[in-house]
Amino acid sequence: MIILTTNLFDPRKHYSEDELISLTQSLIRIPSHKDTPGQEKEIAYFMNEYLKNHSIDSVLHPVIDERPNVIARISGNGTGHSLMFNGHTDTVLPYNMTIDPYAAEIKDGKIYGRGAVDMKGALACFMMTLIILRRTGFVPGGDVIFTGVIGEEGKSEGTEYIVKSDIRADAAIVGEPSDYEYAVGHRGLEWFDVIIYGKASHSGRPDKGVNAIEHAMTFIQRVKQDLYPVLKEKYDEYSGESVMNFGTITGGTEQSTVADRCVIRLDRRYIPGETKESVMAEYQEIIDRIKAEDPTFSAEIRVTPDSLLELYHPPLITSVNEPIVSALRESIKDIIHREPTITRGIGWSDAGLLKTYANIPTVVFGPGDLSLAHTEEEHVSTEDLMNAVDIYCHLVQRFTTLAPE
Repeated sequence: MIILTTNLFDPRKHYSEDELISLTQSLIRIPSHKDTPGQEKEIAYFMNEYLKNHSIDSVLHPVIDERPNVIARISGNGTGHSLMFNGHTDTVLPYNMTIDPYAAEIKDGKIYGRGAVDMKGALACFMMTLIILRRTGFVPGGDVIFTGVIGEEGKSEGTEYIVKSDIRADAAIVGEPSDYEYAVGHRGLEWFDVIIYGKASHSGRPDKGVNAIEHAMTFIQRVKQDLYPVLKEKYDEYSGESVMNFGTITGGTEQSTVADRCVIRLDRRYIPGETKESVMAEYQEIIDRIKAEDPTFSAEIRVTPDSLLELYHPPLITSVNEPIVSALRESIKDIIHREPTITRGIGWSDAGLLKTYANIPTVVFGPGDLSLAHTEEEHVSTEDLMNAVDIYCHLVQRFTTLAPE
């Protein structure tokens, strides 16, 4: 496959560093976490108006409770591939931060604030890429579509809306921070509740009851004994290991009463070849074995309520032979002057939905270091932002000029 390597325009001739910094700061300064009234509504309206003011075709698509996606487009001439940029407009909560989460202060070439790296920096880069395309007059072979979506830190309502709509592209980039690496695969993610049922009695006569907390301890130990070794044997070349985490445990009503109920909430990251059903079956088998050994044991497993809208959260599986992978790899190489590597450290992202449910080959690549996401001093460097704009612009020029197969 021929990938364009010459006649690439220089993005930095068409915008300024101050312009990109100002846009990123504006996005950071608009709270968009779940405790914000309207959550992503204000930032979506800002982005939509900003793009329209720069002659970009942009439309708000209300998804849930007036929380809209932003859908913007640079139309192509129909001779090449279309490309989607996907980024989420919500953030996690800011309450653990040791800095002002919305000051968007710049120190030592870094912009600080909630969402700086996850992922308002990437949103700013996507938006600036569209603006640069408009300013240069570059006409892509296929449409370049920007989808600024709601809810990725929650139920992924925004990208679920996209895959259920008629919005399609030949490939997509999800802008989660990847530190100049890229991901063609990542693990699936589901949250489960294991509900342990007991029988209440006075703590003075515990023999008259069945303690759900004690049975929860038995379940946890059996998972560690029986399932942990199995998980250690599961590995995917592009997604990494199959893992799990016991996140929370709640049970009982008071100290003087034998607990009649206990709920364990766990996080399960699963690899290609596994499914939500196969993962649940592993825990169900342990429940069944304990029940066979102790008839007083009673438990069930379910998907955690409110952890999803309708679609499950499958792994991302994009072939390394897809044209988008080659085009992105070459575009990163243009900027870092070395061969970029594939990362296996990406958490779950909306890329899994785009590839699985819309059959859009999707790669994860964005500015900044993923380890800084959700942290007390979250930040992204201005150099990373500038370089990401360069890479995205080169990618558009390479990928959209490829003729459709």
